Order: sequence, then structure tokens, then C-alpha cells
Amino acid sequence: MRITLFLLGLLIFQSQAKPLSYYFSADIEFDQNITKPSEVLGYEVGEWHVRHDQLVNYLTLLAKQSPRMRISTIGHSHERRPLLLLAVTTANNQDKLEQIRQAHLSSLSTKTDRSTSPNIIWMGYSVHGNEPSGSNAALLLAYYLAAAQGDEINQLLENNVILLDPALNPDGLARFAHWANSNRGKTLSADPAHREHVEAWPSSRTNHYWFDLNRDWLLLQHPESKARVAQFHRWKPTVLTDFHEMGTNSSYFFQPGIPSRTHPITPTQNQTLTHQLAEYHAKALDKEKQLYFTQESFDDFYVGKGSTYPDINGAVGILFEQASSRGHVQESINGDLHFHRTIKNQLLTSLSTFQGVLEHKDTLQAYQQGFYLDALKLADKEDIKGYVVAKGNDSSRFESFIELLQRHQIYAFDITKAVKVAGRTYQPGDIFVPLAQPQYRLVKAVFSTQTNFEDNTFYDVSGWTLPHAFDLNFAPIKSRWGLKTAEAQRKIKSNGRSGVLQEGAYAYAFSWDDYFAPKLLNQLLSAGIEARVALQSFSARTNQSEQTFSPGTVVIPAGVQSNASWQAILSETLASYAIEVFAIRSGLTAQGIDLGSRLMVPLKQPKVLLVGGEGTSQYEVGEMWYHLDRHLGIAPTIIEQRRLARANLARYTHIVMVDGNYRGLNKHAKAAILSWVKKGGVIWGHKRGAQWLVDQQLLNAETISKKEMRAQFETQDMPFSAREELAAKQRIAGAIFNARADLSHPLAFGLDDEILPVFKNSTWVMKQNGAPFTSVLKYTSSPLLSGYADQRNVKQIAASSVLIADEYGKGIAIAMTDNPVFRGYWYGTSKLINNALFFADALK
Repeated sequence: MRITLFLLGLLIFQSQAKPLSYYFSADIEFDQNITKPSEVLGYEVGEWHVRHDQLVNYLTLLAKQSPRMRISTIGHSHERRPLLLLAVTTANNQDKLEQIRQAHLSSLSTKTDRSTSPNIIWMGYSVHGNEPSGSNAALLLAYYLAAAQGDEINQLLENNVILLDPALNPDGLARFAHWANSNRGKTLSADPAHREHVEAWPSSRTNHYWFDLNRDWLLLQHPESKARVAQFHRWKPTVLTDFHEMGTNSSYFFQPGIPSRTHPITPTQNQTLTHQLAEYHAKALDKEKQLYFTQESFDDFYVGKGSTYPDINGAVGILFEQASSRGHVQESINGDLHFHRTIKNQLLTSLSTFQGVLEHKDTLQAYQQGFYLDALKLADKEDIKGYVVAKGNDSSRFESFIELLQRHQIYAFDITKAVKVAGRTYQPGDIFVPLAQPQYRLVKAVFSTQTNFEDNTFYDVSGWTLPHAFDLNFAPIKSRWGLKTAEAQRKIKSNGRSGVLQEGAYAYAFSWDDYFAPKLLNQLLSAGIEARVALQSFSARTNQSEQTFSPGTVVIPAGVQSNASWQAILSETLASYAIEVFAIRSGLTAQGIDLGSRLMVPLKQPKVLLVGGEGTSQYEVGEMWYHLDRHLGIAPTIIEQRRLARANLARYTHIVMVDGNYRGLNKHAKAAILSWVKKGGVIWGHKRGAQWLVDQQLLNAETISKKEMRAQFETQDMPFSAREELAAKQRIAGAIFNARADLSHPLAFGLDDEILPVFKNSTWVMKQNGAPFTSVLKYTSSPLLSGYADQRNVKQIAASSVLIADEYGKGIAIAMTDNPVFRGYWYGTSKLINNALFFADALK
């Protein structure tokens, strides 16, 4: 009986394992000298979730065994996992791979015959860690490319260089493999409620900092994206595939998507080619009797995703979405969905991509060549010649913007003579970004301020204007007459500080304008350096000249330092920053406050508690964590809502509450937080975090809920077919609004001017209660700058509050309607949270 039960259990266990013959057609012959995946993994593909280290080991072995493969480490993730890229082609092509690459790039700038040149195909998998069928399929695809024999594979490799990116998000993939495998039983559970199918917070969809890397192709905040985009431009593929997963009860999706939701900058032929390639995917899935759909959902508007970024860079980007088993097997409306089935579907459409690209090789190459060769002609037909962008007072922010342009191969040139555009004078040191360049379409996309659209339904954001995100003044220029620029492209300037710190000063001072001034200050405070902030301006004698200092200037008085080595620490720390530090000779100033004034407020190092856990947005917690860690050098303490009641709040100077549902906070946690603020703590909340502050009466403000905003729209007798259109009008998927700041307020210190663009993806509205000195930032009367928002929503948002700060007992409560650090690239509004961390005590 025991033997029978054991064999029955073994049979059930092994029934989930599928050999290579399940994945590949029986007529494919494989080189037996090439190691099979199971011989390295110790199990068949799909039986367990492959770990990233296993994937790396196997692909490294294949590259050693097969002359068709060359493997490169193009970078490392935040957790130092290698980012792999395999170049696969014939052994003969491998010997001249660099020559092929150079010839391919050269053909994009000169009209040369490409018929005998190999095509470049990029295959990318699992940018979301908990969508693992892609990376597991990549393992099988690599085996096929290394070991398959016969005319079909020979023709494929002779005519193509295949770039295989097996795991776009190694850290997320590793987390999910651990989750799925550690919750897998010997007898598999298909119950959707089983722990295996329900990840704990935060999910492994995201990378180390809980960012969605699929939204980072344009923004390039993370090493994974920077490495990938650098290689994309190094090779410039004609086709790029992007393999994802979606809900378990769905089927299989491949592009084209909804035609009206394609960005208008995308060439029509791009969509035609996508349609042609789709026929091959349909044929492959038809043969397997697999359900699928196209031209539904998944828009192609936001140009910063894996399937859209290629579309405005001369390639054809194709999104694939497989229904997810979110584990090893899960019930669905289509029957039990097995992990091995999801892998096979991704493999099938990978192979169908090869077939389609091979048969349309000449057309794809001609399209890409024309894309770049026509760029200058198209730019010449435009009403504008390009954009001028002002440097402003913040050199680091400006250099970060230029660096981002350069990573996308967008050319910029220094302006060498003052020129007036749209009522503003642009000075030498500002830049001009011409439309007439190979990246013509991408320039249009990143500077776009479009607010009217053919289709108002957006899967992702509708506005992302990069200079707005960096709070840089810019304008289109209609004529180059009078515009003088440098001949050479603008290069990134060094971040290092030149010069020697002058010793013996009464005090040292540096401006708060520079983006990295808060990071410098935090580093000094953590080293025991005493510092003050000037709440009003002053003029003082320095070793250079009489210098005027703005409110927000950080002053380091020599007379209050207790560390005997403070000057050496200061000098050593400053060497890493391109921030000018002035040596002040006397505490008596020529104008404004003196250095011993009570308006020189002592500063202390922030100790931040960031509320996380179930209910909070993992994206927004991650974005705040990333900002504090990478841009400020602050290590926040992340505490889940369920643990807050037991936390010793006295350890912290600040509590930060991002968007989320805070019903999980019990009465003890609420009481503890209110008591902590009343005793002198500073609490920041944005979006629903701000709503919580209002609900708890930590500050007095009127609000208009999302429900009330939705009620503006007439719905009586509306047909069912209009449901999606109504929902699109009622929400703000992501647009940019204009706001005006009170520059005298400490929370606005360091802003270039009173106008500040704000990213908004919520309809929650907050109105200031009229109390004096509490309003920091308000939307303007005509606030929509870029992206889509229905005019009924815009009208409610106009002139409403963005940022309010008020006293609560001895503490400060600060509420913001929007996320100041959205996706890590909103350098403009992130200054608001920086000021709240360092200057909020000045409000008491």
C-alpha cells in the first residue's frame, strides 16, 4: 500500500514536468553536445521557477559550448545581479560581429544596399519579475538557438543577429522565483487563494526599489534601464519584443493594440509591419488551439515603455501578454492554467517572431533606414526649428537633464549669444535642442505639450514633458535667425568641485539652489558639522567679493563647531560636489540678517519613518525610498502599518505617508502619531496620505473627493458601450499642471521662480482654508500644461491648493495633493519634500 501511494504521489509530481519534446516540434534535431536545460537545473523547464543565478549559469555554459553565441554582462542591477545580453548568429558572423554592427549603424545615415547584411532582432523578457514565463521561455529559446540543426536555423542565423535579453529585471525575477518555489507543494494547488498565487507586499513585479522598469525606458533612473537603452542604441535593432504576463483569466495578447491609442509620432508603416508580423503569431497559436486577442487594451501612447520606445527609435516594438499562472498551476475561466503552458506560448511567439522577421527582412531594414534618413526632411517641414532650454540657478539639475538627453542620443548645443524667445531671454550656457537631427521624433516626444487627443483613454500617462519634470524653462523656436550656438555638441560637465576651501573663515555658506545641496547638507550633518539656514537674504564679505545670499542659504559658522576636525571633514566632503562654497569673513553683514540672527535657524539631520506595508502604494513607497536614499543619502526606516503602533516614534524627526489606504492603522497607531506630532514631529502626507492628515484634523483644509469629482459627469441613460469613455474622462491618468509657489516660504526655498510644473495622476482636490502663512503652492487659474484632463476636472483643480503646511501643537503637518517624486525623475517638485525634511522646523 505504501509503495502504491508513493508511486501515485510521484506520478502526480512528475506529471507537471514537461520534457523538451513538449516545447519543441518533433522534427527539430538538436546537437547532443549542447547541454540541455534539465541537465543544469536538475529539473525540466516549467517544473520549478528558474532562479536568476540558474539562468545566468546555464546561459554562460551555452555560450562556452556554442560558437553561435557571445555573452556579455552589460551592467548590474541594484542588487548587483549581472544584466546579460547574448548575441547569437552563425560562427562566421561572430568572427565579424563588430564589423556587422558598424555597417548596420552606418546604413542608417547613408542610403546603402542592406540586402546582404544581417538583420538585428532584440528579444526581451520579463521586465516584471512576477511575470516569469518570459525568462523561462528565454532559457528554452537560448537552447534552441545554440543546439537546433538544419536549414531553418541556419537561414535564421545567417540572416540575423539575435540579441537575447533573458531577464530585464533580475532582482524582481529572483524574488518571485523564491516566492513561488518556497510556497509550492509536492501536490500542486490550483486554488487562486493559495499563498503561492498571492504575493505579500511589495510584489516582485518591481525592481529593488519597487519601480516598474517597463516605465523607465524614457526616464532612465535605474541601472537596468540605462544598460539596456545604451545597448539598444549601440545596436539599433529593427524589431524589439517585450514579453509580459497579465491576469490569469485572460488568454494571450500580441500587438497591434488599439489603433486610436498609438502615439501620433509613430509612423504609419510601423503599425503596418506590426500587423504583418501578427499573422505569424496567430498562425503559431492557431496550430496549438490557444486563445488570443489583438487590437484591444494596451495602448501605444506613452513612449517610455518597452514596446513603444522602439517605435520612435526606428524599430518595431511588439508587446506580448500571456495569462499568468502566478505560480505553477492556477484555476482560470479557461481551465487550469499550468506554468509550462505559459512558457510554451511565449516560446511559440518568440519563434514566430523569427519567422516573420526573416520573411520581412528587406522591408524591415528599408523601413528603419528610411526612418532615420527622412528625419531631417520631416524636421524641415515643421513650424519650429527646435527648443531653447534655460539652465536656471541649478547646475546639477540642468546637467542631469542634458545627461538624460544624451543617453537617448539627442543632440543639444550651447547657446553662445543671448537670444529672446517668447518674452524670455536665453543666455549663453543655456542650450538649443534642434529638431533637425536623427532623433527628430524622440525630440518631439520629450518636449511635447499636447493636451488634445483623438482618444482620451490612456493605459499609462498622457503627459511626461521632460523639461517640465526638471522644472526648466523652455520654449519652441520658430526661426534660427539670431540664434548663435556652439558647433560641437554639449557635453556633460564634471560634478567634482574645483579649488581649495579657504581656511580661517568666520563661516562658510552655500546656496540651496543646487539639486544636490540637500545631499551635501545631510552628509555634513551626519558627520557632526553644525549648520544653519538663513530664512531671509543677506549680503556678506567673502574672500572673493561682496556676495548676496538668498533665503535658504546654508551657513556653517566656525564658532559653533565642536568637532576639532570639522574643517577637514568639510573640505573632504565638498570635493564630491560641484557646489560653490563661500568663505565669509565676518558675522556682521552689509545688508539683511547677521550671521547670529534668530532667523539663522539651526538644522538637524532628518530621521525619517516611511510608512509602508499592505494598503500603501508599493510604487510610491519605493519612489520615496529611492529619492531619500539615492538623491539625499538618507536611509529611511520603512515600517508597515500593522507595526506602527509598536514603533518608538521618538526616534524619528519625520513621518512620511505616501498614497495609500490607511484604514489599517488602528486607534493606538493613530493616537501615537498625533501625540508625536503634537510634541514636535513633522509629518508629510501626499495624495491619500494627505487625505489621512485632513481626516485626522492634523491640518484644516477642505477637500473634494474622487467620488465628488466623478459626480460632475452626467451618466443618466448612458449606454453600456460608453462606460470606458466615461471612466477615461473621470480620471487623470497622468498629466502635468502648472502651480505658483510662495517663494518666501521655507518649503519653496531653492526654486528658480514661482512657477512650478506638477505631475498629477489623481483627481483628489484640496482647498486651503484661508489661514495665513500656510499655503505654499497653488494651481494656477489655467493649470493644464501637458497631457489629458477633462475640462470639468481642470476647472475644479484650477486655483486649488497643491501644498499646505500648518502647525499642530509643537509639530508641523504638511499635505500635498500629488506625488513630488513620481517615477524618480520629477527633479522640480522633489525639492518640496527636501525642504520639508530640512526646513520644516523653521515653520514652528
